[in-house]
Parts: sequence; C-alpha cells; structure tokens
Amino acid sequence: MDKKLTLSGALLAGLLVVSPASARDTLIVANWDGYMPPDLLENFAAEKGIDVEFAPHASNEEIMGKFMAAQGEGYDVVFLSSPFAQALDKLGLLSDLDHAQIPNLKNYYAEAGQLPHDPGHRYSAPYTWGTTGICYRADLVEEAPDSWNDILEPSEAHAGKITMLSTDRWLMQPALFALGYSVNETDPERLAEARDLLIAAKENLLAYDDTTFFSKLVSGEAVLVQGWDGWCNYGIAESDQIKFILPEEGADLWVDTMVVPKASEHKELAHEFIDYVLRPDVHAWVASNILYKVPNEAAMAKVDPSLFETFPNLAMTPQELKSLELVEDLGEGQRAFTRAVQEVLSAN
Repeated sequence: MDKKLTLSGALLAGLLVVSPASARDTLIVANWDGYMPPDLLENFAAEKGIDVEFAPHASNEEIMGKFMAAQGEGYDVVFLSSPFAQALDKLGLLSDLDHAQIPNLKNYYAEAGQLPHDPGHRYSAPYTWGTTGICYRADLVEEAPDSWNDILEPSEAHAGKITMLSTDRWLMQPALFALGYSVNETDPERLAEARDLLIAAKENLLAYDDTTFFSKLVSGEAVLVQGWDGWCNYGIAESDQIKFILPEEGADLWVDTMVVPKASEHKELAHEFIDYVLRPDVHAWVASNILYKVPNEAAMAKVDPSLFETFPNLAMTPQELKSLELVEDLGEGQRAFTRAVQEVLSAN
C-alpha cells in the first residue's frame, strides 16, 4: 500500500541519510514513503549514534522485486505486508527474530501474537494492522452503503462516482466477499467468477485508485470508494461527511510487518530499531501521525482519546480485527490469482 504522508528533502529524491557526527554504523530501512512519523528515523539515529539510510518503496510488489533481485542484501529492516513476509520466510530469506533483543515485544496485544501467518513473532514484528472497507460521502449518497454490491452493482446515481483498489490482493476482495468466497481463494473457477464480476463492474467505475481516492471523496468527484481504513482517515481529517464501514459480507485483516533479512549486515542494530519502534511512546506517535492502528496495547493506551472520536475505525478492538479474515500468502495459487487480476485490469 502506498501511504499519504511524505518526508522532505533528500527522501523525496529517493533516499534519506540521517548522519550524526559520531556515527558508529549504518542501518538501512525500507518502508512505504510516509508510513512513519517524519522524525522517527532521525530520533533513532541520534539516540544510537548511527547513520540511517531510508529506502522508500511504493508497494509490496516493488520492495519484493528489489528484495528478490538482491536476495535481501542491502537491507536491514524491511516493512511489508504479512503475505509477502510469509513468502520470503518460506524462501528462507528472513532471520528469526531474537526476542531477547526486542524486550518491547511484550507490549503487543495477545491477539497480535496469535496471527496464523507468524504465531509468536518468529520472523516478523507487526507494525500496523487494519482492514479494508467502503469509504463514502454521507451527504452525497441516498443511504449508507452496507454491501460490497454497493460498489460492484451501484445505483444509477452513483455510477461513475466509484473507485476501487488495483493492488493485487485487494482488487479481488469486493467480488470474492460478495460471492461468499475466501479472501485467500485460489480455486480457478471461483477466481474466474470473481474476475467476471469485476470486469462487469468496470463500466461504473470512475477509476482504479490506490493513492488519491480520499481526495476524490473530499472533492465530491467520488461518493463511494474501496479503501484501507487508515487511508480513509486522511479523508475524514478533511471532511466530517466522510465515513468508513465494513460491508456485511465481510472484510479482510491486513498486517504490515517489520522483518530482518538474513543478508542484513547489521542484525543487532536492526533488532534495536524494531525494539525502538515498539516503545509505547514511539508506537503511539506512529499511530497518531499516520492514523493507522498499531497492534501495541501499551502504545494504543497512550493515543489521545479524541482521535478515536474523530476517526472511529482507530478504536476497532483486537477482537474485532481478529474476527476478520487474514490476508495470507497463496503459495502456488498466487499465479492463478495474479492472472485473474491482470485479466480484470486489461479488460475493456
């Protein structure tokens, strides 16, 4: 997922180097651009007396391509979504985390340690978690949406004012859920059924939009969009008429994680960085800054309660999130899934 907030200066050119005078080493962190508070890396570098290089990526697919091409060399901490971390672990490219070096793992909700992609945080440390639903303009729709079909088969009044996500695993979700199938579906016949539903839905779309859908809601160009909860919050911050709901057919649970490549040359520093992020005050600042939920109980307790009133999806409980279906690695089934996505995107 792309993220909204952006850092300035050298980062906008692709690389941020934070360099204290007494640097003892260099840590290379890969994350979505703007998915951290602007001062997080700077503060960590200053505290540890090190250099930090930031390598931004725009999507899971982008960092996976770079990671695989280099077999993880040149990275120390990589942020990516759980199914992609799962795939890298299956390929033997990730280090097991040394829990003794990350004492702040104790701050996680119990539910965060029970996620099926990596129970007990063997190779990944959850950074944020959330879900995907419908973000909409309450003042521009006749009634609040409650179904994925409100996007797939909209009323005439809403046709042409709808956006959907084009990112691989999320593009298929509205159709899969509407059909009663798993978000991790790999059966070719069911994928074909979802594909056909999505192709038919294209005639009513304004656009596929992974990055500016909330702005389209703010302007009124769109009235219903498929969106990630945290990113919907960026629209809510600009208009109290923007709301977020989970459709009645169901929704996903996504988890963005921090992992350490086996090829990392600075594993001790990598562990220190993960532990730093998991400090209650730091992780609370993350949640407050990027408006995404973090699976850190001690941190969420420090978030200003007024934010939960302004952005209700920030207040979703771990129990509510864990009741949703986790997006997981599809293994060999990814080929059929990706083929269905490509057929949707290429259809006229």
